Amino acid sequence: MAPGKSVYGERRLSAEHPKNKSTDKVEFRIWNAYRSKLGAGVVNGLGSISMKPGSKVLYLGAASGTTVSHVSDIVGPEGNVFAVEFAPRCARQLVRMAQERTNVVPILADARKVQHYRLMVPMVDVIFSDVAQPDQTEIVMKNAKHFLKKGGEVLIAIKAACVDSMADPETVFENEKQKLVKAGWSMKEQVTLEPYQRHHAMITATFNGLESK
Repeated sequence: MAPGKSVYGERRLSAEHPKNKSTDKVEFRIWNAYRSKLGAGVVNGLGSISMKPGSKVLYLGAASGTTVSHVSDIVGPEGNVFAVEFAPRCARQLVRMAQERTNVVPILADARKVQHYRLMVPMVDVIFSDVAQPDQTEIVMKNAKHFLKKGGEVLIAIKAACVDSMADPETVFENEKQKLVKAGWSMKEQVTLEPYQRHHAMITATFNGLESK
């Protein structure tokens, strides 16, 4: 989406177009799994992130936009990334990144307070969450109730210590999955984010059009 621009110091590579070798070269960015939980999930075998060209993605916990920039590249000019971040300092960096990527909509807001951005976000195909709060799963379900299309998917990066610092990480991950199941969601995958992120897992689930609790 922004040839010649580096977001967080990542390397860039130029190569012939994979389908049309007569066109100008295209640029690729190295996706650093140590700097991106979504990238770590992909490297560790996540079967699908349900993001493709043209997708609309709601990104909760966008921080300064490191991973958001990669999602921006994936969804392309026909897609959108609605990036919600609570911390003003991070949000300023997010806005600067979005100036080079017109498919990114930065939103300074608390992801718990959906009403503050309800009119800014349409129905989306995917919700990605990296909020790192004890009630992260509840936050995701609340946002899904307002914004996620029927059949849409959520991806949640869970940091065990942020949910319960005293519990075994696998117990934490299982408890978070059960919250989704009890609310009528269908679990799809769970992958560890080790060694890139300690005591982290990525879980994915599909929304069935049932009301989240």
